[in-house]
Parts: sequence; C-alpha cells; structure tokens
Amino acid sequence: MVEIPTKPRKTMEDLRLRRKYCAILLDETPENLKLLKKIRNFVAYGRVSEENLARLIDERGQRVAGKKEIKIDGKKIATSLGQKNLLDFGLKMFFRLHPPRKGIESKKHFGVGKGVLGDNREEINKLLERML
Repeated sequence: MVEIPTKPRKTMEDLRLRRKYCAILLDETPENLKLLKKIRNFVAYGRVSEENLARLIDERGQRVAGKKEIKIDGKKIATSLGQKNLLDFGLKMFFRLHPPRKGIESKKHFGVGKGVLGDNREEINKLLERML
C-alpha cells in the first residue's frame, strides 16, 4: 500500500483489499466493474473457475469469530454462492493467500509481455493455484 494514490487506495480499502496477497469475491455487476477499472493498475483480477473456488474456500476460508462449530464444505458453498454471500456461511469476506510459487512474472499489465496486473480473464486460475 506504499505510494498508491489516494483514490485507488480508498477504493481498495472499501473492497477489503488492505494487504498484499489477499483475495475477495465480487459479483459481476456494472458497479463492481467500475471499481475494478479504477484499481486495475494495482491488482490482478478475473473469473475464477468453480473447482478453484471450492479449493480456495476449503484451504483459505476463515471462520467469523464465534462460529467455530461450522464445518467448511468448499463444494457446497461454491455451488450456492450466487444466492448467498460468505457471511451467511459463517466465513470472512476475504482470503489471505501465499505469495505465488515461482514468483510474479512482472508487474506489467496482462497481455503486455508477461504481466499479471489488470484483467486476467481465465488466466487468474493459474495464478490462484500457485498462491494456494
């Protein structure tokens, strides 16, 4: 979060992206796409496949305080995520990830050389697998 201009920093804080190597899940609405367009120079984003989503929830899903008895079932949560959000299942709305194995190719934009920033479309799944 060092040397990030004020408007993108505020947008990232509103989206709960307060640290490096964390992930959130967003619906694909026009409002969310506008927010992503504001911060595309600082984050990587794209569509996550259902199997990677289930794996992400299984491995990195954290329970909300006081909900210790709830068992996390990634496949069940991933299939019913459209109707409910993660808080309904007793999980936090963000995921803390590891730095990617074998490093980040470059901080350039996706499609320009080997960059990872911006809209990665389906390639975000490869990056997510390396971070789990």
